[in-house]
Amino acid sequence: MKLHYTTEMEKAMYSSHGIGYEVYRRVFKERMKVEQRREQEYIASRRIVQDFDRKMHEG
Repeated sequence: MKLHYTTEMEKAMYSSHGIGYEVYRRVFKERMKVEQRREQEYIASRRIVQDFDRKMHEG
């Protein structure tokens, strides 16, 4: 897998997931952990948006 990333992206990856892009690229198991965490965060954020929208439309 060939990835192009900036210094800022590398810092964000370390901050969010505790690994760098080189490890993400080379270690499949770590990549899957990161992607599962991202999926969970996405689902949680969608729930927050849905709750907010529902409350806004209730009155």
